[in-house]
Amino acid sequence: MNAPSPTLTTPAVHDAIVIGAGFSGLYQAHRLRDSLHLDCLVLEAGDGVGGTWYWNRYPGARCDTESNAYMYYFSKEIINAWEWSERYPQQAEIQRYLNFVTDQLGLRPNIQCNTRVQSARYDESAQRWTVTTDTGEQRQCTYLITAIGCLSSANVPDIAGRDTFGGDWYHTGQWPHEGVDFTGKRVAVIGTGSTGIQAIPVIAQQAAQVTVFQRTANYSIPARNAPLTNDEKQYAKAHADEFRHVMTHNTNGHAFWIDDVNVFDVTDAERQAKYQAAWDRGGLQFRATFKDLLTSEASNDTAAGFIKARILDVVTDPQKAADLTDFDHPFAAKRPPIDSQYFETYNLPHVHLVNLRKDPIQQITADGIQTESALHACDIIVFATGFDAMTGAFNKIEFTGRDGRQLKDTWHAGPKTYLGLQIPGFPNLFTITGPGSPSVLTNLPPQIEQHVDWITDCIAHMRQHKVRTIEATEEAADTWGAEVNRAANATLLAGVKHSWYLGANVPGKPRMFMPYAGGLKRYRDACDAVAADNYRGFEMR
Repeated sequence: MNAPSPTLTTPAVHDAIVIGAGFSGLYQAHRLRDSLHLDCLVLEAGDGVGGTWYWNRYPGARCDTESNAYMYYFSKEIINAWEWSERYPQQAEIQRYLNFVTDQLGLRPNIQCNTRVQSARYDESAQRWTVTTDTGEQRQCTYLITAIGCLSSANVPDIAGRDTFGGDWYHTGQWPHEGVDFTGKRVAVIGTGSTGIQAIPVIAQQAAQVTVFQRTANYSIPARNAPLTNDEKQYAKAHADEFRHVMTHNTNGHAFWIDDVNVFDVTDAERQAKYQAAWDRGGLQFRATFKDLLTSEASNDTAAGFIKARILDVVTDPQKAADLTDFDHPFAAKRPPIDSQYFETYNLPHVHLVNLRKDPIQQITADGIQTESALHACDIIVFATGFDAMTGAFNKIEFTGRDGRQLKDTWHAGPKTYLGLQIPGFPNLFTITGPGSPSVLTNLPPQIEQHVDWITDCIAHMRQHKVRTIEATEEAADTWGAEVNRAANATLLAGVKHSWYLGANVPGKPRMFMPYAGGLKRYRDACDAVAADNYRGFEMR
């Protein structure tokens, strides 16, 4: 991969620039270069490919999608040439996979690493975007595509006294590549979302003491992770077409169907048996036991009750068990994690739990974390506090569209897009898995492939018809925004006011439900219908 170029007097001009070299950026570069034969450049802030999996190297970092679904399906050659080692791949293996794909497709000459995009400005007279990087380098392009990720902007809480802490602190999304040695250390972990649930058991294996600060009790399903057998590996390759069909025709993009039965269509005994079988199998497929778990509160209560009972079976300390099961939201209405020995970890004598709803943090001191009731001394603080989801990565780049319009101003009340693919006022700017798309509510690789294919087909249509620009209309974006709200309100998701799906984890962020909750199949159909109707809702010039 290329190093940053020196500052150019006259900006180099490309057909397309892609920001980010993760799953989205790599496939988009491949389609633009190899399908449309465009001059395409990928700009990547890190010194290697991987996107989310380049940056997220915290202890226990692992995908919560099964490996046979967390991969590209556009190439049979790549499917047959790669083998996963585990049911749920770790960070390092996913990064190796993306490096493998990069080499298989010969993409390294098209990727410029160690290059962080600072701004992108649209020139109406030239009908081009000018992209400026942190080195002062400028490049221009006709088509600008963001592949910056839904969960790539770390949310580091601004707790009073944080910078006075005498030890070391880390955020799980900005983990040192050389790792962190916890041996003999007193470690404080703030946050019990997906990353905290993955990291805490691993940290506890090494640290002398672990104190977990929990704001929200979280449901979690055991992953039941294990090495893949040769038979399982061969089955996945032989049934690749079947897996792809399921992932592209269901609601959540995973390689399984949701059972077409409601909770109260079966007897209590049958229901318990279904839950137990799903619990024993492990993984996110627990959500697929009944089709109305996210649309009926009464139905959801049965799943929540089952999970609570299983946690109480595991955790031996009564106070810890009560705090860990003090749920304030329906099951899966926030991102539902899966785990490896998470609840069992609280049975270890050196692992402690602080319920922040009862004993909130007051400040961080030189010696540790001060809550209302006590000072919790520690040597290392780990912020497992998630991300400024969906819009955070956009806010780190100064996008200036038509008529000098600033994206940060356009989105001051919340993100506004058409299909999560384009933003009114920003011609030829395409957003992969942007706000208003299913994004974080689905398995991302099949959605990424759909987005990239749609964008590629759109650009091909433009070039065939000698159209220079495409831009979503305000009316189309408003209509789609109403559909996003309708879909969210048809579920239990929109009722969880402290969810990061609404931006509630970031102080001052506008509260609105950002992803599309109508399901991947319905979303794909909507995108296809728009394209078939001569790109209805877009203006082409």
